[in-house]
Amino acid sequence: MKIGILGTGDVGRALGRGFIALGHEVKMGARSAGHEKALEWVAEMGSRASEGTFADAARFGEMLAMATLGVANPEVVKLAGADAFAGKILIDATNPLDFSKGFPPGLAIAGNDSGGELLQRLVPKAKVVKAFNTAGNRHFYRPKFTGGPPDMFIAGNDADAKKTVAGLLADFGWGTVDIGDIAGARYLEAMCIAWVRACGASGNWDRAFKFLT
Repeated sequence: MKIGILGTGDVGRALGRGFIALGHEVKMGARSAGHEKALEWVAEMGSRASEGTFADAARFGEMLAMATLGVANPEVVKLAGADAFAGKILIDATNPLDFSKGFPPGLAIAGNDSGGELLQRLVPKAKVVKAFNTAGNRHFYRPKFTGGPPDMFIAGNDADAKKTVAGLLADFGWGTVDIGDIAGARYLEAMCIAWVRACGASGNWDRAFKFLT
């Protein structure tokens, strides 16, 4: 599958490494082509990796992943062009973090809205699935934790899109917990803050959630 990743930070590069390890082709997008981090990542990943602008990545991908700063998503969509997202699954791995009061961060969007819901409004013809926002990026691919594989919580409006993302999560080594429609992003983004607070307080960032039965 061809996958477009919007964002060149740690989250985008970690997702890209996982997708390439599974045999997919990945184009990483930034504000402008030739971004230093994207070029380094392409050199590391080899022939199935490429880079370009946000618009290039959005057009390239049969499936897309948003891996930018969550508060920047409106600008990123504008640069990429909303039409490029139409009909595609868009994994939203972002959190709208607010560091204005220092650490730990809060959420710039909270209450009766969320970054995931805003993203779905920005690209109404896309199938947004919130995922990969409640765990540290260095454990995205084939995580190894005592007690078995951890769970990734997801939310989205399209049932088939969530099934596809759940399959990818299984390939990445995760269980999946579906909490319903995209309004669930309000709680998943809050889970990110809970994760940051717990990890920051303990000094241990090698932690993940598991939903026990």
